[in-house]
Amino acid sequence: QVQLVESGGGLVQPGGSLRLSCAASGSIFSINAMGWYRQAPGKERELVARITRGGSINYTDSVKGRFTISRDNAKNTVYLQMNSLKPEDTAVYYCNAHIYLGSNYYDYWGQGTQVTVSS
Repeated sequence: QVQLVESGGGLVQPGGSLRLSCAASGSIFSINAMGWYRQAPGKERELVARITRGGSINYTDSVKGRFTISRDNAKNTVYLQMNSLKPEDTAVYYCNAHIYLGSNYYDYWGQGTQVTVSS
């Protein structure tokens, strides 16, 4: 069984920083893409940032220049460094991983971590 465990959310003032972490564990052969999504109240879940095993990265336009995604393949962990946070970044952030279990690839999600940007 595979689990994604997130950490690092919280309350921060505008302009502040937070770092999210997501560690995958279980019977994992390999992980292809890992990413972060977010869902604000009343809105659809959207992609924030995504990184492939080879290091290719894409960001949604609203976070470019402020957020940085990275991963440690040896630890099956993905990070999201969020700087210059804005109130509109407030959302539940979800980790996603595209994982190979030996027979096929499957998508897994973390439980979500709340990020609130407010003064």
